[in-house]
Amino acid sequence: MNKAPLAERIRPKVLNDYISQQHLVGERGKLTTHIKNGIIPSLIFWGPPGIGKTTLANIIANESGRPFYALSAINSGVKDIRDVIEKAKNSGGLFTTKNPILFIDEIHRFSKSQQDSLLGAVEKGWVTLIGATTENPSFEVIPALLSRCQVYTLNAFGKEDLLALLDRALVKDEILSKKEITLKETDLLLQYSGGDARKLLNIFELLVNSVKEPVVVTNDLVEENIQQNLVRYDKTGEQHYDIISAFIKSIRGSDPNGALYWLARMIDGGEDVKFIARRLLILSSEDIGNANPTAFIMANNTFQAVSVIGNPESRIILAQCVVYLANSAKSNASYKAIDMALDLVKKTGNLSVPLHLRNAPTKLMKDLGYGDNYKYAHSYEGGFTEQEFLPDEIAKTKIYEPSNNQRENKFREILKQRWKGKYGY
Repeated sequence: MNKAPLAERIRPKVLNDYISQQHLVGERGKLTTHIKNGIIPSLIFWGPPGIGKTTLANIIANESGRPFYALSAINSGVKDIRDVIEKAKNSGGLFTTKNPILFIDEIHRFSKSQQDSLLGAVEKGWVTLIGATTENPSFEVIPALLSRCQVYTLNAFGKEDLLALLDRALVKDEILSKKEITLKETDLLLQYSGGDARKLLNIFELLVNSVKEPVVVTNDLVEENIQQNLVRYDKTGEQHYDIISAFIKSIRGSDPNGALYWLARMIDGGEDVKFIARRLLILSSEDIGNANPTAFIMANNTFQAVSVIGNPESRIILAQCVVYLANSAKSNASYKAIDMALDLVKKTGNLSVPLHLRNAPTKLMKDLGYGDNYKYAHSYEGGFTEQEFLPDEIAKTKIYEPSNNQRENKFREILKQRWKGKYGY
C-alpha cells in the first residue's frame, strides 16, 4: 500500500488533471501553448503556498518529455547547483529544445551568489529553469536571472477548486476510495486549510483516519478532531498572509498596539525585515498619502536603514516607523484616483491628446495647430488659469477627490476656489 501523504498520492501527472490556473493551463493558456509548441522558456512561478507550483513544474517536464531535476533552496548550495547542471549538460539535451528542466523550490531563499551560479546554465541553454516562490520575484530574484525568465502568477485556490480536490481524493485515491466517506459540511475544513491545497488534503486525511466509518464530514466533526495551531508564525505558510494582513489593517486603523503586536509576531517568526519595510513603504503612500507626505519619507528611510542594519537592531527602526504611521493622519485619495484613472483608460482607450497640449518641435506641427491656445500658467496671476487638460471625450471628469481630513483640507480649499466653476465643488 502506498504510504505517501494524500497530497502526494493524488498529485496530477498530466495537464488535463490539473485544477485551477486556467489563465495558464486552459485551452488558450500560456503554458498550454508553450507545451504544444514544444518550446519551454525559463519560468518563475509566483504565488501563495499549496497552489500547485511544484506539481505544474512536474507536469511540464512530463508532457514535454524532458529530464527533470529538482532542488530546494532550503537545503541546497552552490555545489548542489553545479552538480545538477553538470548532470544536465551530460544528459544529451545540450543545445536542443529538449534540454532538461531544473526546478528550484523557494528560489527566493537563494543568496545572490547562489542565483548567480544559475546564470550561465540558463543563458547557454544547458537547463530550462523553473523557480517557485511565495515572495515577489522583483525583490527576491536578482535582475540578471529575472530578465532571463518569464514570471507567471499563480492564483490562490477558490472554494470550487478546493472542493474539486476533495472530490478527486474520494474517487482517485487508492485508500480513501475504499472508505465510506460523505462530505456533508466543508466550510470549516476549507477555512482551516487557508486556501492551501496541500494542507487541506493533509487535514482531510488526518480527519478520516481519526474516526470510525462511516465518516460523515461536518463542521462539528472537524472542530472536534483537528487541532489548529495558530500560535507560531510561519513565513512559508498561510499565517504569512494572515498576519501581514492584520499588521497592515492595524496601521490603517490607527492602532499602534495591534500594529506592534503583529510586528512582533513577524519578527519572532523570522520574517525578512525588508519584506516588512516594503509593506510599510506601500502603506505610507496607499493609506496615508498627502495627508502626511512625511510618512513616505519615513517609510523609505526605514527600508534603507533595515536593508543595511539587519537584525536584531532593525526591530527598533521598524517599531519607530510603525508607531509613526499608525498615529499619522490617513488618506487614500491618491490610491483611489490612480485606480479610477486606470479604469477610465481601459474604458475609453487611447484618446487623442488635445491640440493645445501637444508638443510642437517642428514647423509642420506648428502649422497643424499643435500647441495653439495653450495657456502658460506662470503668465497668469497666482500661477493659475482655467483650461482643460483632459481629452475632449472625457472633459471635466473628476478623477481626484481630496480626502476629508485636516492636512488635505488646505489643499482642497485652494482647489475649490480654482476649479469651482468647472467641477462644481
